[in-house]
Amino acid sequence: MVLLKICGVHCGYESTKVLEEVSFSASEGGFVGVLGPNGAGKTTLLRTISRTLKPSLGVVLIDDKDVSKIGAKELAREVAVVPQETHVTFSLTALDIVLMGRNPYLGRLQLEDSGDFAVARKAMETTNTWHLADRQIIELSGGEKQRVIIARALAQSPKVLLLDEPTLHLDISSQIEIMDLLTRLCRENRLLVVAVIHDLNLATRYCDKIILINQGRIASIGKPEDVLKSETIKEVFKVEVLVRRNPITNLLYVIPFTTLKPKKVGGRGVKVHLICGGGSGTPLMRLLAEEGWEATAGVLNVLDTDHETAQMLGIPVVSEAPFSPITEEAYSRNFELIRNSDAVILTVFPVGFGNLKNLEAALEAAKKGVPTVLVLDRPIHEVDFAEGSSSRYFEEILKAGAVSAGGFDEALQVLGRLKK
Repeated sequence: MVLLKICGVHCGYESTKVLEEVSFSASEGGFVGVLGPNGAGKTTLLRTISRTLKPSLGVVLIDDKDVSKIGAKELAREVAVVPQETHVTFSLTALDIVLMGRNPYLGRLQLEDSGDFAVARKAMETTNTWHLADRQIIELSGGEKQRVIIARALAQSPKVLLLDEPTLHLDISSQIEIMDLLTRLCRENRLLVVAVIHDLNLATRYCDKIILINQGRIASIGKPEDVLKSETIKEVFKVEVLVRRNPITNLLYVIPFTTLKPKKVGGRGVKVHLICGGGSGTPLMRLLAEEGWEATAGVLNVLDTDHETAQMLGIPVVSEAPFSPITEEAYSRNFELIRNSDAVILTVFPVGFGNLKNLEAALEAAKKGVPTVLVLDRPIHEVDFAEGSSSRYFEEILKAGAVSAGGFDEALQVLGRLKK
């Protein structure tokens, strides 16, 4: 059931516009993440929904009721807010704090009764804070305090829970605890959670809908896989990222990076192709990028460390599906890059039957007279997972004329002698 509707909202502060033409809807039981750069309007959106700010245009509806036309206490029974920071400098117990959530149900000068205490206890049990009931709020850890504040919001018995960066300043364990709690509230209590989140990976893991705001407007809205695309994130956050799907959990994950710009060293005059894997080529890729070499790489499986590094550094790479054997098509594309290179660098990397074709390509290159450097920085037999086949390939590559190097610096010295 659609619970929250935002229709054409414009809002800001005095003469400063912040939100423009914002429209979306959300249903009960949903977990909506609001993402965007600093100053995009995320907190302003929450304040507009909670009626802390009045829109200059548009309307906010909860259960088809205009929030601007209902009383403060009635609204507090519909919407609860967990702010970004909650400062409590006076001595109150955790239970005292949670009981504040019952204020919308009390008359003037009315005290809480047994029913209110029962609601507060249930909220604290839900947030695993009942054992903290008699503790002073100022004595609690960040994670404990945040769960108490959420319990206070739950004591309002709301339909919509708004949170502004609920995991701010928390360690990773507390972050997961809070996000797991919010997910459980959506699923079991059919609560609609709308949370401002800065961590893209937390958002992809927990949210079923994401609203991406940029410069006061909705840049994208939908499921995480529809919103968090590399090009969209680059446009909004001005940062390069890789967006991948974890093959075990099937969840998206986002890796930010900065592309290294090659140094202007007058041009190396040598195109280098790397055959590597399992992270063996990562240090060399960085050296090549930093010193201005033109490089390519392949075949590398998606999710391989070397594959991620190549993309981070803007190195063209022949890719293969995660945990999949090298296909003839990938082998052909890889060898095309080798043909267009002046030299090949081969590292000692874990080789099984699935990626044996990389050594086949290196051997073919050496036989055709392509200068090939084999970086022997560890024993070959330690990475032979092809019943001796990979060791034999390495031996044949050396026999075919490859030059051995004891490390990456030595390999670059060999390449330097190839400079045109």
